[in-house]
Amino acid sequence: MNFIAITLYHKVLNHALREGMSLEATAIPAIPQPPAKGPHVVPADTFFELHEIVDKALEPGFAVRVGQVMEMDDYGVLGMSWKTCSMAREIFERSERYFSLLTNTYVFKMEDAGGFSKIYLYREAYRRGVALSNEATFSATVKVLQMMTQTAIGPVSVSFRHDPPRDLKSHHACFNCPVHFNQDANFLCYKTADLNTPTAKADLSINKFLLERIEEEAKGIQVNPNKLVGEVKNLIKNALPSGIPSKEKIGRQLGMSNRTLTRRLSETGLTFRALIERTQQEISKDLLSHSSQSVSEIAFQAGFSEQSAFNRAFKRWTGKSPTTFRQN
Repeated sequence: MNFIAITLYHKVLNHALREGMSLEATAIPAIPQPPAKGPHVVPADTFFELHEIVDKALEPGFAVRVGQVMEMDDYGVLGMSWKTCSMAREIFERSERYFSLLTNTYVFKMEDAGGFSKIYLYREAYRRGVALSNEATFSATVKVLQMMTQTAIGPVSVSFRHDPPRDLKSHHACFNCPVHFNQDANFLCYKTADLNTPTAKADLSINKFLLERIEEEAKGIQVNPNKLVGEVKNLIKNALPSGIPSKEKIGRQLGMSNRTLTRRLSETGLTFRALIERTQQEISKDLLSHSSQSVSEIAFQAGFSEQSAFNRAFKRWTGKSPTTFRQN
């Protein structure tokens, strides 16, 4: 059975109540008791049923309206990972990795061609609620990208496979571009340059270090090696939900060539690969000890694409499985 985070269920329900839906007049599906441990979720069909009920009770376009009030924190671990993306497009790369590792509820794919990028959402609308949830997903995506970059970037077109609602006012207000229905696929189309926009988080996290690098170049005063290691570890940690970052990517963010970064790390007795593995270990141990996140979610944050690979690596590091380590 597929599941949806319970935070999203409550966000939809609470916003519907704010728009005037009456609980007394509406048969809201019962939410099964969440598990004592692990992520709090509801069955996907319960979530889709709620979308259908709200759609009948309120004005057309509720799905895109609720998408506009979604926050990154509503998406749990995945939303947390978005906050450390270095550029806008990484939201889709991380989402694709996350859903392939933890669930098949969503399947995102991105294609770049001719200066435009299409973000496909492969989720068959076997019931009306899925189609409505797809609309909410795209609406929330537009909002999240604007929050991440602190710009007004938006799609140049939006396409859905399902039939249009009787009123498109909310869709036009949300997407601010042509919105097409009865198409061959669900996709958002952006200018590729817009998706390459640096995030506000990325700018803030490295700006101070880059200013020190400028002073280093101008005055010949080297940044403290331990400070460099700390900055590299922070950038690695931020990048891991997208997979293992390359040395070139980290060096580029620090304003260093591949060769310079290698040399500066070697001065501390470290290699780039060793620093990645050290960072992965620290993230994994900390989350296993101090969070209730599932092992799969921790594997995602540590840069693994399969939980089995994470389990093997963790046992090599500690001599214990992640589950045994957490119990001790």
